[in-house]
Amino acid sequence: MTRTGPSRPGDASFAAGRLESARAFHDAARDAAALAGDGANANPIVAQVVNAAIAYADVLTATFSGRVNQRDHAAVRKALRAALGNRLPTAQERRLARILGHKDEAQYGAGRIGLTRARQLLEELDELAAWAEAELRRQ
Repeated sequence: MTRTGPSRPGDASFAAGRLESARAFHDAARDAAALAGDGANANPIVAQVVNAAIAYADVLTATFSGRVNQRDHAAVRKALRAALGNRLPTAQERRLARILGHKDEAQYGAGRIGLTRARQLLEELDELAAWAEAELRRQ
């Protein structure tokens, strides 16, 4: 069994709620990116991108394994791999890692993430979300 870090049960109603949240975080990131001016501090946009990615991962792990990662966001990828096995494409796992790699910087750091980088991460989220939604339709 793959070590996934702390987790808890996640049923169908949890997955449905997290999917709603994932879509809302994604929409909020898109809206904020569209409204941001040049030179804006894009940390809040990236924080929304990160929250959406975590929520999409939670939906998938709850749906396919009945478990949800808890507290350890670094273990999200492992939990997703454990839930999906080889159905998790390496490209999507790397995409998720790139997004999650900005969590601390965006949510707790003192530096500024530029709008260009935030828009790149939003594009990464768009790809991750499209794949996640397709996986959920196949289920």
